[in-house]
Amino acid sequence: MSEADLVAVILWVGITLYAVFGGADFGAGMWDLLAGRERPRDRRRRAPLTERARDQIDRSIGPVWEANHVWLIFSLVVLWTAFAEAFAAVMTTLYIPLALAAVGIVLRGSGFAFRHALPGPVRGPATRVFGVSSLLTPFFMGTVAGAVASGQVPADGNGDPTASWTGALPLLTGAIFVASAAYLAAVFLVRDAGAAGDRELQRYFARRALAMAVIAGVLAVAGVFALRDEARFVYDGLVGPGLPLVVLSAVCGLGALAILALGLRREFDRRMILALRPAAVGAVVAVIWGWFVAQHPYLLPEELSIADAAGAEAALTTVIVVFAIAAVLVIPSLLLLYVLAQRDVLD
Repeated sequence: MSEADLVAVILWVGITLYAVFGGADFGAGMWDLLAGRERPRDRRRRAPLTERARDQIDRSIGPVWEANHVWLIFSLVVLWTAFAEAFAAVMTTLYIPLALAAVGIVLRGSGFAFRHALPGPVRGPATRVFGVSSLLTPFFMGTVAGAVASGQVPADGNGDPTASWTGALPLLTGAIFVASAAYLAAVFLVRDAGAAGDRELQRYFARRALAMAVIAGVLAVAGVFALRDEARFVYDGLVGPGLPLVVLSAVCGLGALAILALGLRREFDRRMILALRPAAVGAVVAVIWGWFVAQHPYLLPEELSIADAAGAEAALTTVIVVFAIAAVLVIPSLLLLYVLAQRDVLD
């Protein structure tokens, strides 16, 4: 493996971590948006179900929602430093969806903060901003991925700023990103609601995880046909060297579906909860790495290879060294944060 390939793998590690942790964060915001308002019959309960759902979302993402953006920053810095030509091509072509995604990140953070810092009349609008922006950001991120996969980003940049990301495949990929984020969030919240002892809320999120898994599966099947029509190189890679990862994703996805269905039929036990999250995460991660294998050796399929986009050897070596240091210092710190958050010992 060349240094350039190794750095591309590091880049994909960052993308994967952001897709899982950042995606679950955005998905939680979507469920907050879709929780709706209290219904009259809910008032007879110890607390409205929608209110408990929002409280659980706050408890789950509150300690980690800012930390998860580390992976986005990491991925952008690696792309900029090690593959500057690809970075320039993407930024000069897809600046509209990228700017909209960035606006969504800013509004989402502001909405989440303001609804806690400024209760009263501000809480309702801030909550809606938080929810809507949680939906928009993964959608526009998905259109960027779809545009890259479909070869709409020329190697020298300055591609069509609108047509490049508004085709069938980019829009469908955006929808897949939204569904996947909501699915991961619901799966994570199934565990968190159970740990809080709220079985009703656990079933609430389990039903939503099951429904979103089906929606994501349908969109993924449609995505296969869109890939065949608009991104033949990536499609051929997925049914070729990337096929084992596609099969792994399907197996993990079906396993997660079975666990959710079984848990709703009777009750979630500890073993089911322990297996659910790895299965759900595995389904998403396998697809991401299947994409990497499918488009290898290109960063921009059939436009710009990893070797051609790679920067100076010194820059690649620096990225590798810094990643090794971060793996020793930063990643354990983030893991500790996630563990403490899961154990509800952070205020």
